[in-house]
Amino acid sequence: MRNRGPSVAVMTTLDRPTLAPLTAPARRPHRPLLVTTASMAALAVFSLCAMAFDDRMLLGESVWLKPLKFAIAMALYCGTLAWLVSFPHRGRRLTWWMGTVFAATSIVDVGFVVVQAARGTFSHFNTQHDAVNTVGQWVFMTGVPGLFLANLVIAVTLSWQRITDRPTSLAIRAGLGIAVFGMALGYTMGFSGEQQTTDAYGHPVRLGAGHTFISGQPAVRDGIEGMPVTHWSTAGGDMRIAHFAGLHGIQLLIVAAVVLARLAPTVNWLRAERTRTRLVGVLALGYTGLVALLVWQALRGQPVTRPDGETLTALILVAAVTALGIGLVHALSLRARRPGRHAAVSAAVRPHASVPPMSR
Repeated sequence: MRNRGPSVAVMTTLDRPTLAPLTAPARRPHRPLLVTTASMAALAVFSLCAMAFDDRMLLGESVWLKPLKFAIAMALYCGTLAWLVSFPHRGRRLTWWMGTVFAATSIVDVGFVVVQAARGTFSHFNTQHDAVNTVGQWVFMTGVPGLFLANLVIAVTLSWQRITDRPTSLAIRAGLGIAVFGMALGYTMGFSGEQQTTDAYGHPVRLGAGHTFISGQPAVRDGIEGMPVTHWSTAGGDMRIAHFAGLHGIQLLIVAAVVLARLAPTVNWLRAERTRTRLVGVLALGYTGLVALLVWQALRGQPVTRPDGETLTALILVAAVTALGIGLVHALSLRARRPGRHAAVSAAVRPHASVPPMSR
C-alpha cells in the first residue's frame, strides 16, 4: 500500500474569510456641506427670533421671513448633498469640489439675503443703485449660476452609477434630476415683469421682476394676497411653489425608498428589490408630472388655491397615471411570486443531481 505522506490542508480562495467589509471604501463626510447645513439651521433659529422682535415689513411680510425660508431650504438641500457625496463612488474628487463650491456659494448668496433683510430692503430683483445692493446683485448674478452648475455636475456624476441599493439609487438619480429642473425654474421669475413698491422704511423701490405672474401686469403683484406661513400668492401664479417642489422632491423620493424598504419584511409583494425600484420609478414620474403642472399653472397666472377645470383635469390625469403605474407594479410582483412560476424556473435551472456546488 502506497504511503501518501502527511496530509496537508489546502485553503482555497472559497475557504478564506472575506475581507470585503474591511476593504470596502469608507464613507467620507463632506465637511464644507455639513458646516453649511449647521450654519443654515442656526440662521433659521436666528430668523425666527428676529421675527419676534423686529416688526419691519416688506410686501406685507416680516423682513426676516425670506432669510428663514432660505435657511430652511438650504439646510435641507445641503444636508442631502452631504449625505449623497459621502457614499463611495467614482469621481469623488470632482463631487467633493462641486460640493464645496455649492457650500461656499450658498453661504455667500444667503448671506446677502440676510444683509438686505437687516437693511430693510429687497434682496431679489432690486434695481437700486446704492453700493451694497450693486455688489449684492453682482453676487447673485455670479453665485446663482454657480449653485446651478455645481448641482448639475454632482447630479450627472452620480446619475451614471449605483451608490447604494437599487431603489434608493433610483430615488437619488430621479430626485437630483428634478432638483436641477426646480433650480432652473428660478430663472423664469425674471420674465414676470417689473414692479414698483416700497422698502421697510417707505422709500420707493423698483423691482426688475418678481415671483408672481398675473395677467395685466399690475404695478405690484407680490405680497397682495398670500397663504399663511409661506406667503405664497393666492392672487396669481406663484412660481416659488414649483421651484420649492422641484428642489425638495429628492428628499421625498429618498424617504419613499426608505419607507418601502421598511415595509418589505411585512408586505410580501414589496420584498423584491426590483418591485421597490419600479415603485420608486412610478413615484418619480408622478412627482415630475406634479411639478410640471405647478409650472404650467403659475405661468398662466393662476393661484394654486383656485385651480380651473383644465388644471384639475391635468391633476386627475397625473394621479390616475401614477395609480395605474402602482397597480401595474403590484400585478407584476404577484405574477413573479406565483408558486407555479417559481417551480418552472427552478426546474429549468436545477443543477445536476447530488453534486455539491463546492465540489464541481
